[in-house]
Amino acid sequence: MTGRLEPATKTIAILPWGNVIEDFLDPIGLTLEAFRHQMTGGWLFGYVQALRLAGWQPVLVCVSRDARAPVRMCHAPSDTPVWLLPASPVYRRLAGRMRDPYAWTVEKAFGPGSGARLDRRVVKELVPYLATPLRALAKILRDEGCTAILTQEYEYARFDWCVVLGRRLGLPVYATFQGGDRHAGRLEDLCRKRAMLGATGFAVGAEDEARRIADRYAVPEERIWPVHNPIDLGLWRPMDRREARQALGWPEQARIVICHGRIDIWRKGLDILLDAWQRVTAARAGCDIRLVLVGTGQDDARLRSELERRHLPGVEWRDRYELDRTAMCRYLSAADLYVLASRVEGFPVAPLEAMSCGLPVVASDIPAMKAILEGGREAGGILCGVADPEALADAVGLLIDDPTLAGALGRQARLQVEAKFSIPAVSRQLSAMLSGPCHEGAAHDARAGGLRDRRPRIC
Repeated sequence: MTGRLEPATKTIAILPWGNVIEDFLDPIGLTLEAFRHQMTGGWLFGYVQALRLAGWQPVLVCVSRDARAPVRMCHAPSDTPVWLLPASPVYRRLAGRMRDPYAWTVEKAFGPGSGARLDRRVVKELVPYLATPLRALAKILRDEGCTAILTQEYEYARFDWCVVLGRRLGLPVYATFQGGDRHAGRLEDLCRKRAMLGATGFAVGAEDEARRIADRYAVPEERIWPVHNPIDLGLWRPMDRREARQALGWPEQARIVICHGRIDIWRKGLDILLDAWQRVTAARAGCDIRLVLVGTGQDDARLRSELERRHLPGVEWRDRYELDRTAMCRYLSAADLYVLASRVEGFPVAPLEAMSCGLPVVASDIPAMKAILEGGREAGGILCGVADPEALADAVGLLIDDPTLAGALGRQARLQVEAKFSIPAVSRQLSAMLSGPCHEGAAHDARAGGLRDRRPRIC
């Protein structure tokens, strides 16, 4: 990490999204032990570094499906305390009846023919609120001396509980935008606006999303802060391209397009990417061009079936979650350009990692990518319409055919990350939010009003 660390004088609890942490780890094939001892990067550990640089001591608080009592451990790579809190027995019992606790409809949550059952509709609404053990969480916040709470997503039930808990304990509550821009439950409809107005601040790097929460929830603009996801430029940096290709066994003259991350076909637009790649290769028959996918996830079987059905030339899939960041840097440094065809993203870290390694980016113009590539080519990339394989193919083909342009955009991409998304840059953004005019006032109002007065303080 670059930048000088300040002594941590304040402690902030970070609560990741999801009912239980295993719902994040299982689809990418990771265990809790791997999470504790090997996992680095991403928004979570980028935030840990940026907060530390701003003088805050982070404490990670995760709800676990498998824990039976609160357990304090340490995330070894960052030396950060991690608490595992057990999900309630009621949650485990009810969630165990569901195919997918995160589904948008009752039928998808429980299976065909379940939509008319009132009890199942009720269970679907309640399950996200039953996951968080509030008494155990309150005790941890007190025992760790936390002075603020930060949740990964505000469009989720845990955020609602954290706002209530923050009121009771006299703690300001913040939330970040990582992709949650809607919710499916009626119970959330009832709770969310009150919770949004009761929170202290929102870290939102995408301008369109900032406008949405201001319009929908009447959140004062003073509470919405332009905070991006940070990248450790000391870790994510270009390697020698020739050496990287030799290590991976990739030929020197091939033109290589790369994409890495979770295998989620609809959200990540992998179907769109494959449609675009079909166009790219058809127009360049006989050329050594390759599409390298690195990652794993809940749609592994579907992607494998799709690749077998399509028989697309030049596609290589490394189906694993790459914990070794040096190895991932090697993949990125060996490539010529990066592509992100997502339909939906929060504020994605993967393209920032690629830009840090000197790659130009071709991406769909979702709100977060508009923020990352603000300025278009001057920021190191090309934006295309969402779910537009023809436009995506044209942009990818342009950079495949013009190595000089691709190299120039890659250099601009690295400069863009250095200026806006480095650990020091995001640390300053977080420091501004956490020391903003709402922070002390929110804590004072919470201590004074408890749960009796939930009116938000307008800064």
